[in-house]
Formats: sequence, structure tokens, C-alpha cells
Amino acid sequence: MNPGQLLYARSRALPPTLAALAATTGAAVWGAGALDAYLDPARRVPVIALAPLAAATVIGASLRSGSDELDRTAVRPWWPLRLVWLASLTALAALLLPLAVLGHAQTFGPPAMIRNTLGCAGLSASAAVFLGARLSWLPAVAYVSAASLAFSGAQGPAAALWAWPLQPGAQPAAWTAALTAFAAGAALYTARGARPESPGPPWTNCPGRRPPRSW
Repeated sequence: MNPGQLLYARSRALPPTLAALAATTGAAVWGAGALDAYLDPARRVPVIALAPLAAATVIGASLRSGSDELDRTAVRPWWPLRLVWLASLTALAALLLPLAVLGHAQTFGPPAMIRNTLGCAGLSASAAVFLGARLSWLPAVAYVSAASLAFSGAQGPAAALWAWPLQPGAQPAAWTAALTAFAAGAALYTARGARPESPGPPWTNCPGRRPPRSW
């Protein structure tokens, strides 16, 4: 890793991000083990839906840029680094999280976990472009929560498309929806990057206002 790549990784808080993904995996393994899934694989649905959502939240937060002006004025284009960053973290999460749900590949096993990881990461990447990295978790959380509330065992291709986070791993329509979400998010983030965010306190963006004195 050259100095530029190392600086890029440090600016995106790589060590805390890796630690958070490891903690998410540990929580998913513990949660799946407490559900007695050997009795009924469908008991894994909460883990299948929530663990990728937590990982996507971590990934989305790491998409921020600490120096947006430097990014936009750099001599070399940033899009390859953005693509590698998003793809690497998503691939790492897709490798780690299935450890929580080994077995039952046709129902709620590793394929379903990988699919949901890709889909949720794509939603967070898209949100980072329009809302910024700090709020990139919001659309994914809202979507998965709404799908969980609206889904009540509905069947058919239409249900598999909109309720893809809750589908078994062998559902082609659910895979199509998740891969589309990831491809769209990756393309948007790679091309545009995360929306710039003000690093300072609120009053720094208000013309004519001074920060309060500290006595």
C-alpha cells in the first residue's frame, strides 16, 4: 500500500471500521446461536435482516470524506479508490457474516446473508451520495423496517422483489433486487462520492454569527 492509499484508508477510519464489522459478526453469531435455528431455519430471519443492516451502517459511515475540497481538486481521479474501498468492505462483510448462519443454504443460510449484505450496502452507498455518510444508514434502516412490518408471508415474484431482505436464499427475484441495489449504489458512489458535510459546529455555517464564549 503506497502512502496515498494509506492516507486514504486512515481518512476513512479503517481500524474502527474493521473493528465494528468484527463486532457485528460476533453479535450475529451470538444472536443466531440463541435462536435454536436447528429446530426451524426460519428463526434466523431477524439475524439475516439485521446483521447486514448493521454492517451496511458501518460501511456507509466509512464513506465520508475528511477533505472534500482536496478530493475534488486532486490530480489523480478518486473513483478507483472509492470503488475499491466500497467493494472491499462489502466483500469483507459478505465473508464474515455468513459465519453466523452456516447450513440451510436453500433457506436462511449463507446465500441469504450475502444477498442482504450486498443489498443493504448498496442502499447505504446511494444514501451517502445524497444525504452524506452520517445519514447513510437512514434509508436502509427505513426500508428494511418497512419491509419487515409489511411482510406477512406474502408469496410470489412481486413480494420477493420488495421484501428481498426477508426472503430465503434461493429466491431469484430477491437476488435481482439486492444486486440491483448494490450496483446502483456502487455506481453512484464511485462516480460522485459522498455528499460533503460540514466538519464544524452548527454556528460555523451561519454568516454573521460567532461561536459562544467559553468562560
